[in-house]
Amino acid sequence: MTISVLGTGYLGATHAACMAALGHEVIGVDADPDRVAMLQAGVAPFHEPGLDDLLADGLASGRLSFDTRYEQAADADLHFVCVGTPQLRDGDAADLSHVWATVDALAPLLTRPCVVVGKSTVPVGTAVQLRTMLQHRAPAGTDVDLAWNPEFLRESHAVDDSLKPDRLVFGVENPRAEAALRDVYKTLLSDGVPVVCTNLATAELAKVAANAMLATRLSLMNALGEICEVAAADVGDLATVLGLDPRIGSSFLAPGVGFGGGCLPKDTRALLARAEELGVLHAVGLLREVDRVNLRRRDKAVDVAVELLDGNPLGRRVAVLGAAFKPGSDDVRDSPALDVAMKLHARGVDVRVCDPAAIPTARRACPELSYFRDMFAACSGAEVVLLLTEWPEFAGVDPVALATVVSRTQVVDGRLALDRNRWQDAGWTYRALGIG
Repeated sequence: MTISVLGTGYLGATHAACMAALGHEVIGVDADPDRVAMLQAGVAPFHEPGLDDLLADGLASGRLSFDTRYEQAADADLHFVCVGTPQLRDGDAADLSHVWATVDALAPLLTRPCVVVGKSTVPVGTAVQLRTMLQHRAPAGTDVDLAWNPEFLRESHAVDDSLKPDRLVFGVENPRAEAALRDVYKTLLSDGVPVVCTNLATAELAKVAANAMLATRLSLMNALGEICEVAAADVGDLATVLGLDPRIGSSFLAPGVGFGGGCLPKDTRALLARAEELGVLHAVGLLREVDRVNLRRRDKAVDVAVELLDGNPLGRRVAVLGAAFKPGSDDVRDSPALDVAMKLHARGVDVRVCDPAAIPTARRACPELSYFRDMFAACSGAEVVLLLTEWPEFAGVDPVALATVVSRTQVVDGRLALDRNRWQDAGWTYRALGIG
C-alpha cells in the first residue's frame, strides 16, 4: 500500500521506517526542513537503537522518502497522523494544535477514497470532531474514513515494539476502514499479533489508559517507599516480594526518583483534564495523587542530597549521573534526573551532569548546568554523587575507582540500581529513596 506519515518526530519517524520495512511505499511529511533533511540522509534526529539502520534500508530500497510538502502525500491510501500532543503550557490538557493543523492542511488534498488514521494520543472525543472536519473539507467527502490506531511504543525499544507489537488496536466505524488497517498490518497479523477492533472512543482511550495504569503502579510503589523510609523498611526488598506474586508481577514496580518522559506524566494529567470536562473527575481523582507522589520523590532526592551536604548546599559540588528520563534514550522531557539537577542548582549547588546520550538535548533544555560525557570528570571533586538514570555504565561503575576522584564518598541511589553492600564495603555512605 501507499502510506503517508504526517509528523516525523519520535513516533512518526519510527512508524514510517517500520512501515517501509513491512513492504509499503511510505512518505513522511514534516514542516521542519532540517528534520526532513536528516531523515532523508538516513539519520534519526533522536537516539533510538536500530532506527538509523532501518531508515537506511528503507531509503536504499526506494520505499521510504521524506518531504515538507503535503501535496507529495495526497495520493496515499492511508494517512497516519503522528504529530505531538504535548501538555498545554497553561494547563494539564493536551495541546491539539498540531493535530488540527495537520488535518486542516491535508483535507483539501483528499480527492479520492482513503483512510486517515490517528496515532497521536488525544483526548477521547477528538476523533469524531476530526472525522466531521475531514469529510466536510475534503473533496472526496464521505469517501474519506477516519480510524484510530494508538501506538504503544517504549523509548529505546520503539523499533521492536513497532515490528513485534504485543497488540494492535483498531478504532473504526465501518468495515472499509477495518479492512484497510488489516491490509497494512497483514504481516504482523499473520505472525499472530492479537488485534482488538473497537470504536473510536475506546481506541482513543487505550494509550492514555495504559499510561495512567503504569503511572499508578509506579507511584503506588513509591508511596510505599515513603512508608518504608519512616518505618526502617526496604522498598527494594518489598518490590521483590510483590513482584513474585503472580497476580501483581514485577513490571513497573521499580521504586526510586519516579517516572518522566513525554508520555506518562502528560497523559496522566490530560486524562484528568478530560475527565473534568466530561464531568467525571471523581472517577479518576486518584490520578492527582499519582502525580503528587511522583513529584514528591524528586523533592525527596533533593532533600537527601542537601542533608548529605550538611544542610548547607550553597557553592557545594554534586555530580548527577543521568539526564535522560530513562536509559537508552536522549529524551529529557519531564526528566526526573534533570528536574532534581535544576532544583539543586536553584539552591546554589554546583551541579555537574553526566549522560551517555542526552547531553545535547539536556543542554538545550537546561543550559545553566555543567555537562560531562566522562563520568569520572563529572564526579571530580563532588561531595555527593546522585545516580538518577540507571544507565548500565553508571550502575556498573567500580566504587573503589570512583572514590579516588570525589572529595567525599557519599552516593544517593535514586534508582536502586547499585549494589549497596559493594558500595558500603568500598567506604561510601549509601542512601537510597525508600530505604529507612
